[in-house]
Amino acid sequence: MSDDVIVRATGVHKTYDTGRVQVAALNGVDLELRRGEMVAVMGPSGCGKTTLLNCLSGIDEIDSGQVLIEGVSLADLRDRARTRYRAERMGFVFQFYNLMPVLSAVENVEMALLLAGRRPAEARRRSLEALGLVGLADRADHVPEEMSGGERQRVTIARALVNDPAIVWADEPTGDLDSETADDVTTLMRRLNRERGLTFLIVTHDIAVGRRTDRILRMLDGQVVDEQVTDARFSEEPAREEPAREDQGVRASHAD
Repeated sequence: MSDDVIVRATGVHKTYDTGRVQVAALNGVDLELRRGEMVAVMGPSGCGKTTLLNCLSGIDEIDSGQVLIEGVSLADLRDRARTRYRAERMGFVFQFYNLMPVLSAVENVEMALLLAGRRPAEARRRSLEALGLVGLADRADHVPEEMSGGERQRVTIARALVNDPAIVWADEPTGDLDSETADDVTTLMRRLNRERGLTFLIVTHDIAVGRRTDRILRMLDGQVVDEQVTDARFSEEPAREEPAREDQGVRASHAD
């Protein structure tokens, strides 16, 4: 695998057995994600976006095909090694935060490092640094119910980046936020991508989020059917105006 290709999926299939019928969630997906990219996966509900993220990140096992992360096939690792790899080399951001309600912001963030075997003092220091990067240094001791939705999502982003991951997987990270807060969170992810070279794969329904990434992969019926390069890839400051239509601000790289 080329050094600049961090994720490579080849012929990935995933089928779910619902009891009465089998549902083909992924149907031969091929894709590459380069180091330092910020890529959106978009498409209608039920097209396989979240299943793709789960299969690429090792949350779900694939039925056939191959997924390589930094040249490593997670399917070939034993359970403990796979869990350790994901803890050390991946970060996750989800729509509903997944924060422990009784823990403070810094305790929620440092949990990722403690689970990866870091010493408590190092985990606390790095967690405070991560909260500073997302603008929450003064909220470190607050529990989730004392924070706004945007602040909670910033905590999850801090938790995702605290272990210096190779890639961050984000599943609808702005889906539970109002438009202004969603824009702030997207801006934060873009800044971390550009300033720290952090690689993001973002599943989203929001074209305003997609337009701020480098590429949009469009899915339909379990396949990646189109790839579009966005204007944001060529600008230092992403445009913030509201999109007039879904295809505004992107450049098709493949003809329909």
